[in-house]
Amino acid sequence: MAANLGIGLAMAGKKVCLIDADPQGSLTVSLGYPDPDSIPVTLATMMMDIINEEESLSRKGILHHDEGVDLIPANMELSGIEVSLSNVMSREMILKEFLETIRDSYDYILIDCMPSLGIMTINALVSADKVIIPVQAAYLPVVGLQMLLKTISVVKKRLNKSLSVEGILITMVDYRTNYAKDITAMLQESYGNDVGIMESFIPFSVKVAEASSEGISIFRYAAKCKAAEGFSRLTKEVLRGEEDQTRTEN
Repeated sequence: MAANLGIGLAMAGKKVCLIDADPQGSLTVSLGYPDPDSIPVTLATMMMDIINEEESLSRKGILHHDEGVDLIPANMELSGIEVSLSNVMSREMILKEFLETIRDSYDYILIDCMPSLGIMTINALVSADKVIIPVQAAYLPVVGLQMLLKTISVVKKRLNKSLSVEGILITMVDYRTNYAKDITAMLQESYGNDVGIMESFIPFSVKVAEASSEGISIFRYAAKCKAAEGFSRLTKEVLRGEEDQTRTEN
């Protein structure tokens, strides 16, 4: 999701940095780097510089995708960082401290997190202004949603009072099936008032996976497919939310 949203924002003229915070490097692979473990400077390198209070190599480690976004990649070294963080003072703040070194260069920094609620995900939540929660239109992903929302609530209370949930984004939707309609209705009933369900949704399409395997966005791979239309709507909704917030603050 992060790759296509990020490139959608770049197409709208925004300066975007994508951060892969998953040791499996899924975002990195989807942007055309099939062997993340061969990349010399990654998010793990940059966070270790912060931990060791060394001069950051952040600029050297930022990769540039030809669809207009920057990428801070990840590989399995990030798993080692999670272990290292267990003995670090203020371990939840390390990613935030690193992001402060690049924040002024971008309009949007999108952090792609792993599904688990480990210390890297906590770091991402502490660093973020807003959270978009992608939920597949299926039963099992919905089950873990309550735990994530509880974690977000705790992080907001104790570590990042400015954190807010942009909304739940329903993905891999096939509204031709009653099952998808039932899951959507359940999400709306359970979380529509408190958390909010985003107006946009991402239809199921094999073309999304095909685009990722080619290292390009859905906009370049299949611009007219329903999934591309979904990501286009999502991009506009995110931009509209930012504009509304700016007007409110002013």
